[in-house]
Amino acid sequence: MTRYHLTLKSKNAKTGNIPVSTTSKDTCPDSCPLKSAGCYAKSGPLSINWAAVSNGDRGISFDNFVVGIKSLPRGQLWRHNQAGDLPGENENIDKDSLTKLVNANKGKRGFTFTHKPMTANNAAIVKYANENGFTINLSANNLSHADNLLNLGVAPVASLIPNNSQKSFKTPNGNRVVTCPAQTNDKTTCERCQLCQRANRDFIIGFLPHGAGKKNADKLATTIGG
Repeated sequence: MTRYHLTLKSKNAKTGNIPVSTTSKDTCPDSCPLKSAGCYAKSGPLSINWAAVSNGDRGISFDNFVVGIKSLPRGQLWRHNQAGDLPGENENIDKDSLTKLVNANKGKRGFTFTHKPMTANNAAIVKYANENGFTINLSANNLSHADNLLNLGVAPVASLIPNNSQKSFKTPNGNRVVTCPAQTNDKTTCERCQLCQRANRDFIIGFLPHGAGKKNADKLATTIGG
C-alpha cells in the first residue's frame, strides 16, 4: 500500500522551513530514466526517510495524509513529494485521489513535480490541478523534452539542465529557462523563492544535477531529443 509522510517543518537547507511530504516509491513511473540511476532522492538523509516510507516502517495512509494537508494554515506554502510521485502506481495517476488532494489544498499553496507520462487521462487531471490551486510541474529529462512538454499546454515545466548552465538561457525552441535560484544563491530557499509554485509562469525552471547520482543525471540532461 502506498504510504505518505508529512514533515511540518523541513530541515532541508534548500527547501526552507516549510512542510514537505514524501511518498513511497511505488508511485514512481518506470518510464522515468532517473529511476534506475541518477535520482537525487536515492542518496543522503532523504534516501533513509524514503526507504522507511516505502517499506511501510514510516508514514500514513492517503486519507490521513489528506487530513494533514487540510489542517495546514491558510496560505501555507508546502512541497508535495520531495521524493515519490503523484497518487497512482507506476505510469498512471489516480484521478480520484489527486482530486481529493487538490480539494485538501484549497486555500493553501502546494506545489510538486511529476515524471508520469502525459497520457490523455494524466494530462487532464494535471491540468485540472493547476487550474485549481495545486501546482504540478512536469519534469523534463533535458531541454528538448522540456520544449515538448511545454508545447502540450498542460502545466508549467521544470527540467534537468547541464551542470555548466548559466542562470538564465533559452531552450532549442527559444523558451526561457531560469536556473533554480536556490541552487545558484546560498541565501535563497524554496520558502523565499516560490517560483515553482507559480502555475502561470512563462518560463521553465532548470535544475542542476545533484546528489550522489549527479553524473548520470548530468548525462541525461545533456542528451538531445525528448
